[in-house]
Amino acid sequence: MTNQAISSSNSILTSDKIHLSEPNNRQAGHSETVTRYLTASTSDNTRKAYQADLEHFMAWGGAIPANPEMIAEYIAAYAEELAVSTLTRRLAAICKTHSTQGHESPTKSALVRAVMKGIKRSHGKPAHQKAPVLKADVIAMVEGLGTGLKDVRDKALLLIGFAGGFRRSELVGLKCTDIEWKQEGIVLTLRRSKCDQDGRGRQVAVPYATGSICPVKALRDWLDAAGIVYGPLFRAVDRYGNVSARHLSPEVVALVVKERAVAVGMDASRFSGHSLRAGLVTSAVNAGVDTWKIRRQTGHASEATLQKYIRSGEQFIGKALANLF
Repeated sequence: MTNQAISSSNSILTSDKIHLSEPNNRQAGHSETVTRYLTASTSDNTRKAYQADLEHFMAWGGAIPANPEMIAEYIAAYAEELAVSTLTRRLAAICKTHSTQGHESPTKSALVRAVMKGIKRSHGKPAHQKAPVLKADVIAMVEGLGTGLKDVRDKALLLIGFAGGFRRSELVGLKCTDIEWKQEGIVLTLRRSKCDQDGRGRQVAVPYATGSICPVKALRDWLDAAGIVYGPLFRAVDRYGNVSARHLSPEVVALVVKERAVAVGMDASRFSGHSLRAGLVTSAVNAGVDTWKIRRQTGHASEATLQKYIRSGEQFIGKALANLF
């Protein structure tokens, strides 16, 4: 690595976090309070991802500021080794760093855009999507659960996750104070989510079901059985039936989905924690629910984004062409 690259790297990176705005803040005489809020404008996970991306760029021989030719050479060097999505994220990290350092980002140049377009055309692959857990699937998954604490929790976790169309992080992040019990069901308040980094929050209504399988009743059963009256809704249960005081990790949602998929004879490799969210969207579309109503439930910002969650099967809705043959 060149001396310039090492110098630039040291000014951007620290031992475990990126202080994207720190160098120029100090030069400009910004207070520690201003710097703290600038740092808070980016989530911890994003800063960690940028940290790894920038370390890779610097290890290759990159520097900040960089010119378009350097960035074009960098992405071309890894075009066959890294996924397009990874390269796109690397460019985002480089762009963010330039902007917070007060430099014009070379990632926006015509050269870099053209090279990236060529990489996508040459090496881009369709996004691999996990199968949705449809309404019939989730009912089958919970019908075989017993009365033990873990089973009671998993039933509530699966049903609330499906009915709310929640992301894994949203589901395990819920607290007792986020529930508003109403005559028609419950209203769950999401304080923060992936697409709501500013913490504006949104509310998701889950009504009582008319059948024997009801998400709201399942949640009430879990809270009563575990004696939970404050703090996290969904928690770990050990082999002795002890309930943790902490939130479940998002990874546990995927494990529960896969475990229940196997129990009802489905291939667990086809599913993930995101299958509950995709399952609600696909099931609702199959049932003819207006997409604007689905978006209100899931929090998708646009119709285009929602469409990415609709899995195979809905193509055969409204069999108008069937009558032609």
